[in-house]
Amino acid sequence: MSVTVTCGRSVTVTTFRRNRRSKVRHHLNGAALVADGSLPGSACQTAAVAYLDGQPPRAFAHRGWHTGDLTGRENTLAAFRRAFEEGYRYLETDAHATADGALIAFHDPFLDRVTDAKGRVATMRWDQVRRARIHGTDPIPLMSELLEALPDARFNIDAKSAGVLGPLADLIRTAGVADRVCLGSFSDRRLATLRQMLGPQVDTSMGPRDIFRLVRATARGRGFATSAVAAQVPVSWQRFPIVTPRFIAAAHAADLEVHVWTINEEPEMHRLLDLGVDAIMTDRPDLLRDVLVGRGAWR
Repeated sequence: MSVTVTCGRSVTVTTFRRNRRSKVRHHLNGAALVADGSLPGSACQTAAVAYLDGQPPRAFAHRGWHTGDLTGRENTLAAFRRAFEEGYRYLETDAHATADGALIAFHDPFLDRVTDAKGRVATMRWDQVRRARIHGTDPIPLMSELLEALPDARFNIDAKSAGVLGPLADLIRTAGVADRVCLGSFSDRRLATLRQMLGPQVDTSMGPRDIFRLVRATARGRGFATSAVAAQVPVSWQRFPIVTPRFIAAAHAADLEVHVWTINEEPEMHRLLDLGVDAIMTDRPDLLRDVLVGRGAWR
């Protein structure tokens, strides 16, 4: 969570996370900022940013609800709408930018795998990309269309290329959705740029380098600090286990949530939840919902 503190003409933004564990105490010009956002001895206003409000576990619909009658229609408006209608509040998607700067919700760098068109997104204009149909039926949505169509949903957005950064930052600012997005990337450089462009009021997950640092700190029993709010990781990487009890404990000690991708089998969902992970991303949102309902943890 983030809190924006306004005193007179000055604005300072500070962050805190995992409010069920954190002892929140920050400093502004030498004065203590207490957990309710007030600044002793000064009349200030606060505004909470609450992407990770509420108690885990959290359920993420990975690229929307693209199973059953929507099989093959990943990252479409129909898939995201269905996921939200089925009770999902966290939706995971990806961002690419066209040659003329249109920001689209799409996973692959090429259109070929999931659409009836061919070509590299980054070298095509939006008027070309918009003609493609996912699974032969659905247009590729603009990111702005998703945010507008689902104003109560929270989006986890993976920035897939450097060309995404400017359009994505501009969209978050102009649409006023800082409290509804968490940004991630497989590039530490892209994440660093986004953090610099948007500041701490927008939540981010950890990049590969930070995850490696956390894994190393876990093995050595050392502390760890990061500006990210979550470690979004696979169960393992090249046969090296990542999500272990020690890793989860180290992440929680660092005030991080642990979100695991992409889990599509019921026994593994139960195992990870028993370990204490904070969220699961899945291509089987129907199955994950059933698992959480059965455990009394569907929210």
